[in-house]
Amino acid sequence: MQQTPNSNRLHIAIFGKRNVGKSSLINALTSQDIALVSSLAGTTTDPVYKAMELLPIGPVVLIDTAGLDDEGEIGELRIKKTKEVMDKTDLALLVIDGKEEDLSFEKVWYEDLKQRKIPVVGVINKIDENDVSIEKIKKAIDIYFVKVNAKDRLNINGLKKAIMAAAPMDFEKSTIVGDIVKPKAKVLVVAPQDIQAPKGRLILPQVQIIRDLLDNDAMALVVKDSELENILASLNEKPDLVITDSQVFKKVNSIIPKDIPLTSFSILMARYKGDLNTLVKGARAIDTLKPGDKVLIAEACTHHPLEGDIGREKLPKWLEEKVGGKLDITICAGSSLPEDLSEYKLIVHCGACMFNRQQLMSRIKKANALELPITNFGIAIAHINGILDRVLSAFE
Repeated sequence: MQQTPNSNRLHIAIFGKRNVGKSSLINALTSQDIALVSSLAGTTTDPVYKAMELLPIGPVVLIDTAGLDDEGEIGELRIKKTKEVMDKTDLALLVIDGKEEDLSFEKVWYEDLKQRKIPVVGVINKIDENDVSIEKIKKAIDIYFVKVNAKDRLNINGLKKAIMAAAPMDFEKSTIVGDIVKPKAKVLVVAPQDIQAPKGRLILPQVQIIRDLLDNDAMALVVKDSELENILASLNEKPDLVITDSQVFKKVNSIIPKDIPLTSFSILMARYKGDLNTLVKGARAIDTLKPGDKVLIAEACTHHPLEGDIGREKLPKWLEEKVGGKLDITICAGSSLPEDLSEYKLIVHCGACMFNRQQLMSRIKKANALELPITNFGIAIAHINGILDRVLSAFE
């Protein structure tokens, strides 16, 4: 991998009213003209993303958003998109105009960020136009504020220091699999290369897990499922762990001896990106489904579905076989979920390799608030095949 995936970068989102200088700020932070700047309020419509390096933090994604005070029917849609950005925000910059007197509007948004436990750095822009008192502003919103002039790029280094001080260092877990393998461990990685696999490449979870194994001094041996029996027969010693694609769980489980720990890419991603206990509990809720129940299958990325697609064909078929009848299945892909989740009996999520941890955890929290079971593809498939306890035993 030549670049860090956006899903593994600290997400820094910039919020504020229209025309307070959010786009100028992102241009100043990146030292590039990334975002369109205009004196016309409402220039930024959809969120703008920019990946960069911000030392000593490392890889980050800066997100420019539409104004929080946008108006009209289109404005409401823009605000909705801005609120969706909160679901993936690890650190927020709340920008105000130095001339602003009434901060009641910004305070409402700050309270939302605070409730989500997202750290916030306040930015007072356009300091050349009004030398506002930070103490006065802090009476309305009690956070750390930095004065800048984004247009002329004044005190941007001071803002970067504040970002570094406030950035959560635990925005992602330190390892995917390194906590369950010892140095020199022999790990057999089963990676089917079917029509769903990108031409000339491994899929992202496979790449990330292989790299994590190497970083933790384990020895990874990668094979297709069609070569699994041959490689087992050729090994002088049993592997310490087998990691497989969930789609071939049933086949791999029948081949791998029961005394060899077995798990999947999707289950490892569930630990890395979300909350494993909640997702396991959600998989067991499959047993309570009845024909006709509504099930939401959620995918993090949008892609052209091919024959045998896991989310659109295989998983619905396996769920209905388990339930013993037709289910009312909705498929959604991308950053938005249906607004009304109350009608669903279960959410089955993909491994979320394209999401950062904050975004998947936001979805888990929403489901928990509704007492709506949520699981992911790999855990659900393991439960359907009756091997969930086995594939979880590696984490005990």
